[in-house]
Amino acid sequence: MPAPHAARRPVTVTHHGHTRTDDYEWLRAKEDPEVRAYLEAENEHTQERTAHLADLRQQIFDEIKSRTLETDLSVPTRVRGYWYYGRSFEGKQYGASCRVAVTDPDSPDSWVPPRPAEAARPDEPALPGEEVLLDLDVLAGEHEFFSLGGSSVSPDDRLLAYATDVVGDERYTVRVKDLTTGDLLPDELTGVLGGVTWGGTPDHFYYSTIDETWRPDKVWRHRLGTDQADDELVHHEPDGRYWLGAGRTRSRRYILLAASSKNTSEYHVLDAHDPTAKPFCFAPREEGIEYSLDHAVLAGEDRFLVLHNGNGPEFELATAPPRSTPRAAWVPLLAHSDEVRLEDVEAFATHLVVSQRSGGLPRVRILELGPDGVSDDWIVEFPGDLATSGVGGNPSFEQPTVRVGMTSMIQPSSVYDLDLRTRTKTLLKQAPVLGGYDPTAYEEHRMWATAPDGVRVPISLVVRSDARGADGTDPVPLLLYGYGAYEASMDPYFSAARLSLLDRGAAFAIAHVRGGGELGRHWYDDGKLTRKPHTFSDFIACAQHLAASGWTTPGQIIAEGASAGGLLMGAVANQAPEAFGGIVAGVPFVDTLTSMLDATLPLTVTEYDEWGNPEADPAAYELIASYAPYENVADLPYPPILAETSLNDTRVLYVEPAKWVARLRATAPAADVLLRTEMAAGHGGVSGRYRAWHDRAFTLAWILDRMGLAERGISGSVGTPSTDAG
Repeated sequence: MPAPHAARRPVTVTHHGHTRTDDYEWLRAKEDPEVRAYLEAENEHTQERTAHLADLRQQIFDEIKSRTLETDLSVPTRVRGYWYYGRSFEGKQYGASCRVAVTDPDSPDSWVPPRPAEAARPDEPALPGEEVLLDLDVLAGEHEFFSLGGSSVSPDDRLLAYATDVVGDERYTVRVKDLTTGDLLPDELTGVLGGVTWGGTPDHFYYSTIDETWRPDKVWRHRLGTDQADDELVHHEPDGRYWLGAGRTRSRRYILLAASSKNTSEYHVLDAHDPTAKPFCFAPREEGIEYSLDHAVLAGEDRFLVLHNGNGPEFELATAPPRSTPRAAWVPLLAHSDEVRLEDVEAFATHLVVSQRSGGLPRVRILELGPDGVSDDWIVEFPGDLATSGVGGNPSFEQPTVRVGMTSMIQPSSVYDLDLRTRTKTLLKQAPVLGGYDPTAYEEHRMWATAPDGVRVPISLVVRSDARGADGTDPVPLLLYGYGAYEASMDPYFSAARLSLLDRGAAFAIAHVRGGGELGRHWYDDGKLTRKPHTFSDFIACAQHLAASGWTTPGQIIAEGASAGGLLMGAVANQAPEAFGGIVAGVPFVDTLTSMLDATLPLTVTEYDEWGNPEADPAAYELIASYAPYENVADLPYPPILAETSLNDTRVLYVEPAKWVARLRATAPAADVLLRTEMAAGHGGVSGRYRAWHDRAFTLAWILDRMGLAERGISGSVGTPSTDAG
């Protein structure tokens, strides 16, 4: 089957004296039958070109499935008088959410979670007295796509508000279920972003809606039993740079309305127990000042905890009275340090939990509270150089324990309860990996590449211990992943699906490039706006380092990234095509200049602080034009490229990779480029775990084919090919 070639229909535009001709903008007409036909033709071409991988795709799917305990349960989490947990069932896509009552709330052991029967059948309770709150497979019905945006139980534990999306565009419908009768209330809210936040009483809750650019700009108060049309507008954020959302403090005292741009914050506060309350502004926005709020009781006094960057880029923790308080009156609790990035703080009755980052890895910090305030300050330690730790589900203000999680590139995700009295950790559950997984058969490494400007860039790598030959020096195929935007950190993590690569002799590495947050706020600042090119040069430097140090060779490196990481993939394809043997670009932000020039598109205005405003700023225009993948397609020796997208994605529209692939085909005729469009999915891809496994198996099969490992089976010894899928 010949590759599809989109018709050229040039449109010429001029900005700041620069004229651009775009031959493929017509592909933006999503409902046009010709556009749909083109996308379907691309899908057919991709299926035909990868038909030889069908058996491998099925084998990888079977491997993922065989490693997964399909009938499983999450660790119960206590909220007031109930333990809440999720269940999954063999053969079902989505599972169920459940709860049981706490048997003896006043017992000293009442915070020790019960252990459900993991082997319970779908028609059997996992714990005595189990209530099934939501059967997600029933809710999903026959829909090709289904997503639960959030669910929240009312303060009296009687009602459950939940949000669902059956399209993939992240516009949710909210319903309310009476947990005593199982009936749905007549309340039905549409166009909601995510879930809802209950007030202090069970007769009202708060929710956000979006404007025409898919920006959450309004928070509403809904009274049960009334029409959505009668809901009260609590707060409106008119500035297109800001997202607006609502949440409740863990103490249940306040409703917080957070308006945030990429670099500025402002909070308005409501009394959670007053359904007629009007919000007050805690501290008015100051350009470049970010802060967040939580409510705590310190030395017997109500205080707001204020995490802010007013005294340094790595943030400090301060306190303030729970009323309008100017920044000058905030009292430092944890002073700013250049060595430690404070990322979050959570307040409890007897302690504060700080999420922080140092040495390139996240850590959990405990501040114990006494009669006079903070009485002790310590870090929760885990063994391993690449141990990633973080705070788990801790919804209750009164709880005497802290739920924490840990993972690494060889350690499956593990959940612990931390006893603050003894500082001991109790392992509650480690994600099961069936088939005899042995972490000692693998090794993980932290190494550093040097960028062109001399900055050292961390790399995290995992590989089977026997993959590099008897002397441990043979180069191996390697999948190099990158993101590098929004201060999002790609920390080391475990993946059962990744074993299908590792057990065939490949390595996996993460390039922790600038634009992410791995090394603190400065690492983010050095990879955004005018410094965005550092993200691309960092990734190329990581690839070159891995080849130069003997881990792999350029032809064996497959690069992968998604969303903003897809922009990274497109940029490095243009800038260093010789460094890679293949590239996977997922939902890629590759038509960057076009999108950032159109303020009517979803997210564009809110993204000005990340990428710049090319419509208003000639310098921003020229910079984005210099690296935007679509703008810089040329007749280059591109490595094979697989672009994957979703038709209903609202964050990165399908048209971006569609145009990119069309231009690559027309401009670089020798390029081997494939486009795969999920016709019923959103930004996160398909829904349902089995569909997601098939989806990942497709991508991994293509990667293994590019690595030359498509014919290689897996076994206990990498050097012995096998067809065993265990």
